[in-house]
Amino acid sequence: MNHKFVLSVLSLFLVTNLSAQQGISFVHSFKEAMAIAKKENKLIFMDAYTTWCGPCKKLNREVFNKKEVGEYFNENFINLKMDMEKGEGIALTDQYRIYLYPTLLFIDQNGKEVHRAAGYRTVPQFMDLGKAALDPSRQSASMAEQYAEGKREPAFLLEYATSLYESGKGGQEGVISEFLETQEDWSEEMNLKLIYKMVETVDSPLFAYLSKNQAQFEKFLPAAQVKGRLDNIIYASIYQLGENPDLNSVKSIFEKAYPGKSDKLFASYKMRNFIENENPTAFAKAATQYVKKYKIKDADELNEIAWNFYESVDDKKLLKKGLKIAKKSVKAEKNYYNLDTMAALLYRLNKKKKAIKVANKAIALGKKNGEDISSTENLLKQIEKL
Repeated sequence: MNHKFVLSVLSLFLVTNLSAQQGISFVHSFKEAMAIAKKENKLIFMDAYTTWCGPCKKLNREVFNKKEVGEYFNENFINLKMDMEKGEGIALTDQYRIYLYPTLLFIDQNGKEVHRAAGYRTVPQFMDLGKAALDPSRQSASMAEQYAEGKREPAFLLEYATSLYESGKGGQEGVISEFLETQEDWSEEMNLKLIYKMVETVDSPLFAYLSKNQAQFEKFLPAAQVKGRLDNIIYASIYQLGENPDLNSVKSIFEKAYPGKSDKLFASYKMRNFIENENPTAFAKAATQYVKKYKIKDADELNEIAWNFYESVDDKKLLKKGLKIAKKSVKAEKNYYNLDTMAALLYRLNKKKKAIKVANKAIALGKKNGEDISSTENLLKQIEKL
């Protein structure tokens, strides 16, 4: 056998096989990427990732290694993979305002951002992203300029709003609101899905429409999911007020979100806020008023409030108020958790005999229902030391 022929065939097989498996070729230095981009007159594609990011790993595993992706991106871009928590990545995070991972960034030879997206993309979506980055009419930076210059065609507004949403930078709400103003019927499914996806704040007409027309959205989404979306927007708006928000500002958000129904929700928020800000006296007063004013009867809600008394309050007079709430919870539903909370509060009040009695009831009920009773058993040991 001709060994040279065998080796040649084997070499050809290996080269062909490696070529078929080749994906994107990355450099790992921003300075190096800039230098090559200037030399070859290309845009830089930067995969801004972190080591703990699941979607980042999924892109590596399912997208970046594909032949068609490698061929297109290696030909058209200088590809840079950058860990945003190490080396050059730390400064680049601030420079390009990267808050989500992965962020897929396209940068020109002067370091100016021309296009971006955030999150995982399938192969077709990622290929389209690359094509958009090379098309001046579709680049996010170019669209921002066109919008600032007054371009307002409906198709453009929809594409620009989508680009802003996919970038992760926000700002799409006002643009999609302008698009919806061109639509005769907001209740069409496409428009409803746009509203649900792009709403950001409680101050927008999108939020007002979502809040007032939940039943329309529940035709294609579970009711709990629609409510969860509303709640997330409300608490995101509150979060933006800072660590210790003015309660009147918070109240205003609830009033915008649920006109005519905001009092109870705001009262519930105040309780949690006092706990978070370590103000047990204010919490105890707010909790007592809340339970009384709104005639709270739900056993789980009562139990949660009572447990916050146990964890946060030291004043004996206030603990007695918490015990009353715990008793209401047990009366509403005698279960292991509610009895455990009641026993804990009796322990904090040094009522040894009653605490032992209730703790034993909790343990017996917990055993019967297959609950993990270890915490109550530990509590019982502490009670017996009184």
